[in-house]
Amino acid sequence: MKRRILMLLENCPFPRDPRVRHEARALTDAGFSVTLICPHSTGQAWSENYCGTRVIRYPVPPKFNNFIGYICEYGYSLFIFFVLSVYVWARYGIDAVHVHQPPDTGLLVAGFFKLFGKAYVMDHHDLAPELYNAHFLYRGKPAIYRALMWWEKKALHLADRVIATNESYKQIEIERAGISEEKITIVRNGPDLNEKPLRANLLDQKKPDDGITLGYVGVMGIQDGVDYLLKAFQLLVHELHQENVRCVLVGAGDAFLQMKQLSSDLGIDKHVEFTGWIDDPNEFNRHLERIDIGLSPEPSNAYNDTSTFIKVMDYMTFGKPLVAFDLPESRHSAGEAALYADGNDIFDFAQKIVMLMEDEERRRQMGAVGLERIRDELAWNHQAGKLVEMYRSLLNAHAGDQG
Repeated sequence: MKRRILMLLENCPFPRDPRVRHEARALTDAGFSVTLICPHSTGQAWSENYCGTRVIRYPVPPKFNNFIGYICEYGYSLFIFFVLSVYVWARYGIDAVHVHQPPDTGLLVAGFFKLFGKAYVMDHHDLAPELYNAHFLYRGKPAIYRALMWWEKKALHLADRVIATNESYKQIEIERAGISEEKITIVRNGPDLNEKPLRANLLDQKKPDDGITLGYVGVMGIQDGVDYLLKAFQLLVHELHQENVRCVLVGAGDAFLQMKQLSSDLGIDKHVEFTGWIDDPNEFNRHLERIDIGLSPEPSNAYNDTSTFIKVMDYMTFGKPLVAFDLPESRHSAGEAALYADGNDIFDFAQKIVMLMEDEERRRQMGAVGLERIRDELAWNHQAGKLVEMYRSLLNAHAGDQG
């Protein structure tokens, strides 16, 4: 009989999040039965079979960017998760509950099922306390930060296995919660080459008068530094006199409308295009193909310094050089495929862009470095086996304990 995994995803519709999509596909391909509960998005079916994963969606509550709003949202999601999880358990069965965290409140559902001998896997996407501080620009409430820290520690302790996205997260998990190293498996974010085949930078197809296209792909939250990008772009156009350039921003998030207004306030609207979310993978890939330089403008802080950004590897998969602030995990991912701006210096970020704009051969060489790193180290096929092996080991041990 197939081992049955229930995944809980609260903060993103499926299949938009590539990490969740890749993990579900890897497990179904390995012979596991995967059911995923997640929020509904416009135009989606309420239930479907997506590449072997059984998907059940629930209505999204209204969002309010304040404390009471978060309590209502997470309380509602927790209730829905519990009801639908019991339904899945009764109809299909469950051997393990895989919670994509944050929010860490999903541990209550997993904790309930642990009472009945089910395994709990914590997939640690983000450091919730650091994310809270970064989102509120370090002006949030200390009590909420402490509460998030408490929830995260409890989740780490309760989980049978913890999936970390990188070495930085693993060290924080060990130090913060005192859990053993053996409990943690690192499964890095990486592009699935079946979805995004490696593609060399299409420099030869550009006309001399096409100009340079800069690109940003991903979530636009307060913490993601899109404001740094736009201010650097203003310097690029108005101070460094680079007129033959445009910037395409693909994505959306809590800061989307704010960033569109900032673009207008900075007087760069004619050079900037906001596409919003693009769920069609072919259209998304076309935007990546058309850019010349990728931008990863996340500023240095306790959250960003430890996080791995999917956009960095998206650029590299398409042979695009990139400019980023000098963050430890960004440097670990991109290596010499990126130029790194000092500190959170917007002017230096703009200057690094100019350096790449003026040197086509350097762009080509850096793009080739990125392609090689993806192929040899960072692609999802190098990570999928770690996830599958962790589950086989966990569920075999769990069955032995129960036997």
